[in-house]
Amino acid sequence: MTKLLQGRVAFVTGGASGLGRATALAFGLEGATVAVVDLNEAAAAETAALLRSAGTQAWSGKLDVTDKAAVDECVDGIAARFGKLDIAFNNAGVSLEDFGVAWDDLARIDKTMDINFRGVLLCMSAELRHMAPARRGAIVNTSSIAGISSAGGTGYCASKHAVIGLTRTAACRYAAQGVRVNAVCPGVIETAMTKPILENPEGRKILESMQPMLRLGRPEDVADAVVFLVSDKASFITGHPLVVDGGHMAR
Repeated sequence: MTKLLQGRVAFVTGGASGLGRATALAFGLEGATVAVVDLNEAAAAETAALLRSAGTQAWSGKLDVTDKAAVDECVDGIAARFGKLDIAFNNAGVSLEDFGVAWDDLARIDKTMDINFRGVLLCMSAELRHMAPARRGAIVNTSSIAGISSAGGTGYCASKHAVIGLTRTAACRYAAQGVRVNAVCPGVIETAMTKPILENPEGRKILESMQPMLRLGRPEDVADAVVFLVSDKASFITGHPLVVDGGHMAR
């Protein structure tokens, strides 16, 4: 049976763990060649090793998504190495605020916006330089249910709203050139970002009770959604923020 992403080249940021690693592995299972980057170079290399052990061609590297020159060099290098760039999952992000942080903590807000929004913008700019002239490509950006609600800290919530706006503007700008741009909006997923809350039994119980499915999401739940969005099965979908939250936002 033909795999959904057979013969395609995919680029994943924030691929050292969590959603990034799960999605990189899912891309590989569907036949893609995968380039994985993260600030944590060693963990990104572990993801690439997992891909290669499963028979997937993979490359890994270190990347600071807020460094424009580094982003351009990285994306250009991947396209040169593999001859093209078909898929991008712009997933690198941070959550730096908790309930003890002031609503207007500008230092944290600025850093969050720099990574979560500007980082996605820089990556998309580099990716689109290769995809648009080829008149093909699919990009998925990681937003959050915080991007369609008031969940999370000020900087996190604002940055994830901004990612959806960026996704929609790029989707409309590049639709006629054969490039689709969508976003995923995960709910509460069991990752390193949610680990501090989930390690507390009461915290886990509260979060699980908030989900109509009465369970938390797994990174693989989001990865499957991303695979769908970048595949030909979603060929008429662009500019869409796909919620993956177990029904939480439907309440």
